[in-house]
Amino acid sequence: MKSPDSDTHDTTPAPRPPLRALLAYARPHRRVLALVLLLTLGGSAAGLAQPMVIESAMTALMTGGGLRDTLLLLLGLLVVSLGFTWAQSWLSERTAERVVLHVRRGLITRLIRLRTAELDRVEPGGLTTRVTSDSTLVQHAATNGVIQLVDGGVHLLATIVLMGITSLPLLGITSAVLVLAGIAVGVVMPRIRRVTTRSQESVGDIGAALDRALGAARTVKANGGEATETARAVAAAEDAYRAGLVGARYQAAIAVITGMVVQASFLAVIGFGGALVATGTLDLAALIAFLLYLFNLGGPILSLVGGTTSLQQGLGALARIEEVDRMETEDDVDTVPPRPTGPPPRIVLDDVTFAYRDRAPVLKGASFTAPAGKVTAVIGPSGTGKTTVFSLLQRFYDVDGGRILLGDTDIAGLSRAEVRRRIAYVEQDSPMLAGTIRENLLYAAPGATDEEIADVLRQTLLDTYVAGLPDGLDTGVGARGLALSGGQRQRLAIARALLRRPQVLLLDEVTAHLDGLSETALRQTVERAAEHCTVLLIAHRLSTVTSADRLILLEGGRVRDHGKHEELLDRDELYRDLAATQLAVSH
Repeated sequence: MKSPDSDTHDTTPAPRPPLRALLAYARPHRRVLALVLLLTLGGSAAGLAQPMVIESAMTALMTGGGLRDTLLLLLGLLVVSLGFTWAQSWLSERTAERVVLHVRRGLITRLIRLRTAELDRVEPGGLTTRVTSDSTLVQHAATNGVIQLVDGGVHLLATIVLMGITSLPLLGITSAVLVLAGIAVGVVMPRIRRVTTRSQESVGDIGAALDRALGAARTVKANGGEATETARAVAAAEDAYRAGLVGARYQAAIAVITGMVVQASFLAVIGFGGALVATGTLDLAALIAFLLYLFNLGGPILSLVGGTTSLQQGLGALARIEEVDRMETEDDVDTVPPRPTGPPPRIVLDDVTFAYRDRAPVLKGASFTAPAGKVTAVIGPSGTGKTTVFSLLQRFYDVDGGRILLGDTDIAGLSRAEVRRRIAYVEQDSPMLAGTIRENLLYAAPGATDEEIADVLRQTLLDTYVAGLPDGLDTGVGARGLALSGGQRQRLAIARALLRRPQVLLLDEVTAHLDGLSETALRQTVERAAEHCTVLLIAHRLSTVTSADRLILLEGGRVRDHGKHEELLDRDELYRDLAATQLAVSH
């Protein structure tokens, strides 16, 4: 059965229209953006007033009037325009940075809480580009793009009105060119959005390829895979390059159209306007003012084009960000449960079935009980669901059918934070986080004392090793813990788990990298741990499982048999085969 939160607490928001989703990022900053818009419009108004003042100056010159007041007015308009531009630019950029912080904070929070099933199907590198490059495009679209669109539209409308007041015939000539250019831009703009989406996907592929190669750098080098991985990453870079070229062609086309509007309008106005002046239909001062408005027309057109381009790019990037918003997350991991108290609980799997997405079932009605305060070993051929059982116990996935009990409580009714606080898990690869030994030990038990740390180091035979390091516990472990040997990583992972004082301890193949002496010490550690917690372990070494209180033998997703080592040897042929081959030790 599914867990309650899977059904009643849907963490996947409903899809939103792209433009509404984009404006949602700007909404918390609407007051500042409104001020930015007013400042922008104020600067545009000051610019629009200048041709009128210049027309007045030209008329004064022709009639013998003075220019002092007019020049002072022009200077004032220039100062006001520059002041508005500075304030608008500062507030706009500050708001843009706040928007991108909001986008990135939300993405980071959601990505780190994605359900394991989502992480299984998406490349990590592709997800990280949502936080980096995609969020930047959304930032510009939600702030500068919106401001440019509104300012460009209002500025263009005001300019056209003033041009009409100056000369309706010349406005008619100009409008014909504007309409043709608008149609051309309208055809190009939607394509920019599609190209942006493709380009950002290619950038994500580059990140995924590098994450694949750098995350397994030693494997790549040991197998001579540098050329293969380089080709993979370069192919993604070339895809991004080709998408960028297509976008560049569209941008160039828009630049040509914009320039054509101004140049064609200028030529038409000069020719037609000159004829009107020659016939006395139009004053020379009015023609000059109209030409100034025409030159001023380039600004709002560029704002409209720039805002629309930014908007299309932002909508393309937003589509990828919205994909993350539609992924399922774990919404119950942020509580901090208290340290569990009471005796260790039993673990019960009751008719559990489970299948990974788009794959055949792994568990097919598995049932067993791990006694409280005992060591239970889960064994069986590869692919029988041993590690899957541990993943279900940690609620990395929820069962498709049946139930899992922690004591008498179905873990589906507990939050994931509670389950993982009570059940510690040591993975097969024992990954470490970049940082120091101390940071890794305290990762899940930040309040642990120095005495508790020293105790778990002694239990895992790490005390002598750590004491011999120049920086002791403050020694770095390297990326993914690669500065440590495999055995040291495993023992450190076990020490980290024991430091949490869990009620249940899951150990997945933790003896794989240990020598005989360390394995013996680990068995003793596990036996001591079983005094205050229930231990489940997966192991392929007979020496590890023979001392277990109970063995669970899995085959084909079901429990084939269970009992002690001697009992299974006597009655189960599969276990005898495993003991003779996979376990590699005679009895």
